[in-house]
Amino acid sequence: MAEVKEFTLPDLGEGLTEAEVVRWLVEVGEVVAVDQPVVEVETAKAMVEVPCPYGGVVTARYGAEGEELAVGAPLLTVAVGADASAPAAAEGSGSGGADGVVAEADGADAAGDGGAGETSGAVLVGYGTGAPPARRRRVRPTPVPAAAAGQVNGVASGYGRHAVTPEVPVRAEAAEPVPGPVPVISPLVRRLARQNGVELRTLTGSGPDGLILRADVERAIGAAGAPAAAAEPSAAAASAPAADAGEVRIPLRGLRGVVADKMSRSRREIPEATCWVDVDATELLAARRAMNAAGGPDAPKISLLALLARICTAALARYPELNARVDTEAREIVRLERVHVGFAAQTDRGLVVPVVRDAHARSAESLSEELGRLTGAARDGSLTPGELTGSTFTLNNYGVFGVDGSTPIINHPEAAMLGVGRIVPKPWVYEGELAVRQVTQLSLTFDHRVCDGGVAGGFLRYVADCVEQPAVLLRGV
Repeated sequence: MAEVKEFTLPDLGEGLTEAEVVRWLVEVGEVVAVDQPVVEVETAKAMVEVPCPYGGVVTARYGAEGEELAVGAPLLTVAVGADASAPAAAEGSGSGGADGVVAEADGADAAGDGGAGETSGAVLVGYGTGAPPARRRRVRPTPVPAAAAGQVNGVASGYGRHAVTPEVPVRAEAAEPVPGPVPVISPLVRRLARQNGVELRTLTGSGPDGLILRADVERAIGAAGAPAAAAEPSAAAASAPAADAGEVRIPLRGLRGVVADKMSRSRREIPEATCWVDVDATELLAARRAMNAAGGPDAPKISLLALLARICTAALARYPELNARVDTEAREIVRLERVHVGFAAQTDRGLVVPVVRDAHARSAESLSEELGRLTGAARDGSLTPGELTGSTFTLNNYGVFGVDGSTPIINHPEAAMLGVGRIVPKPWVYEGELAVRQVTQLSLTFDHRVCDGGVAGGFLRYVADCVEQPAVLLRGV
């Protein structure tokens, strides 16, 4: 007999606790292989394809597209085993599969193998490679008298989620307690029954060999509290305030919710200040043209953002006070040796900040290549959580929006952010004469706890000098 296993949403890392179902990659009844991606989810950090550690037939899916699931909530159930490809599909849909719940495994089963000795090669946090752990034996229930069994229809919520499977008949609960051991192996099912006053001996399990599943307990709870549950929505609707006709409510969740929380925390905790200066960027643009011309037509081009990032790393070497964070609990300033430059990127999903690791050790060409790769990944939503965290300093090019200046919010827990406005031709006094030059505005927003205005002004002035005279950088080469 095929064994049906439940696969839950794994911990996707970086402290993420939930994800939104974007697109299902498999259908109920479809055969999947070990480590085959089964669903695409969107976290607050990135789009992730989640591979299933089991191989077999999909018997149920949980969560509609657009629905948010918590880490640990069921994603799907898979019938695994030698005969999973044929009878398991029908078995999963006719005996508990309609409830979106299957024979619930204990803690060892939940992290176990994919059946028949297969193991997952997935590396997402929460499940990974390795030999399957030992599994506990199931308790064989005493046969239930035929007279005690009936036929009812029911669809369980599956941890509050709706399983995408057709409704089929399942066995009804027995009216009287059945003697012998209770056929339950999941501590979650026992706890759910205990918390809701359900006598497990009165239930007839819909799982293999009469195993009592979570769906059976939830069905019993629903049958006992159906009238009260039906009255709750109307009462809630009566107490809810009436919305204006033209009102549109947008949930603060996913990426937008994380950005909102982070911005709010930054404003609450960081006493920020901003200084700015107008800069003649004509020589920097000329230097970039010369560098790209020297590389030849087939060489990768160096971007202006890469040159600005290289200037920032040189400035941070001179003013390490700004490559820091504040440990509020310890009341300490933590200066960081490595420079990981984040850069603000506007995408269809919202504002994201990809991170260039060890930017201080990269050349302008290497910076340009990595910035281009991360920008492309940001646009198609394929950035990993690790590529969106860990920055120590942020470079924000808001000139792409056609504006000159800004007072941005610091990317918590960093201590500073350099902003660059649009580069436009303006009248400028150059070598004692009025000329038309390519002028931009630089602004530095900094955490006043890590330094005073002298350090911030010195940093910004050095950056401005390098923009106006790129040869200044040669002193540090």
